[in-house]
Amino acid sequence: MHSSPLRSKRHLLSALALAGTAFGLLMLQQPAHAQTEAWPGKPIRVIVNFPAGGAADQIARAVTVPLQAALGQPVVVENRGGAGGNIGGEAVAKSPADGYTLLMSSGGMVSVNPHLYPKMPFDPAKDLVPVAAAARVLVFLEVRPTLPVNNIQEFMKYLKAHPGKLSFGTPGNGSSPHLAAEMLKAQANVFAVHVPYRGAAPAMQDLLGGQVDFMFDPGIGLSHVKAGKLKLLAVGSAKRSPLFPDVPTLDEVGLKGFDADTWFGFYAPAGTPPEVVARLNREINKVLATAAVKERITALGGVPAPMSPADFHARATIDSTRFGALIQARNIKGD
Repeated sequence: MHSSPLRSKRHLLSALALAGTAFGLLMLQQPAHAQTEAWPGKPIRVIVNFPAGGAADQIARAVTVPLQAALGQPVVVENRGGAGGNIGGEAVAKSPADGYTLLMSSGGMVSVNPHLYPKMPFDPAKDLVPVAAAARVLVFLEVRPTLPVNNIQEFMKYLKAHPGKLSFGTPGNGSSPHLAAEMLKAQANVFAVHVPYRGAAPAMQDLLGGQVDFMFDPGIGLSHVKAGKLKLLAVGSAKRSPLFPDVPTLDEVGLKGFDADTWFGFYAPAGTPPEVVARLNREINKVLATAAVKERITALGGVPAPMSPADFHARATIDSTRFGALIQARNIKGD
């Protein structure tokens, strides 16, 4: 039995319509695919959520210079400090998830800030994804040169003998140097006055000027230590610093388990294509392995810390537990 010419025409039109729909879907899919393949096709912005001159800023600039050569696009650093890193963090969290806006932050914004700020303008765990760790940042207990102590034992005795008379500077409430000082106060049962600043650089300037007595330095003042302008007494890390192998840890002088290290690294808005995150992770890890970047991070007293996004996230989870307990016990609040 033969089909009528009308029925054959209908079948032909139907087949053409289906083919047109399939072609249309293919064309719709191709731009997105091409866009991902072509990434990066324009400059990338890295927001540092702390002021210029601090550890996060210096590490960001050390990494982004070779990174832009690897990616073939400019990588521009922009500082947006304030609210313990939340201002810069929110700016990135609410940016398009296209791989062109990244965050460089201390791990504290993800692991510490939710314990400090009951109402954050964004949820770091949900609105950001870890891209790559950059460095394990140690904190160094330094005092002004005119303080009449020459080692950590003398400093602890002096601190206990003068409750409330000494002051310490920090980059702000809940920063890793602040938490380190609170650990010291809690474990040694001493009291000193906290003076928060808007970043590590201004706090360091006042330590050099004698306006505060001591500081847990995230590494920006080590050149001043070498120049004799500050006294380095101890390291707030689980292990001694390779840069100062003769300087004891606080654990060694009786504050058992003392560890205030934090991991600094890069984040992206949630929803950033996984292949873009993987490419960034791969390129940043390569940069961290170069001699120049290793040297720059080491000069800050830090340790390059290449790791996968999953390992970086796991580290933040561990830090959230240990720092969260300290924040609750010491009743620490955000700025």
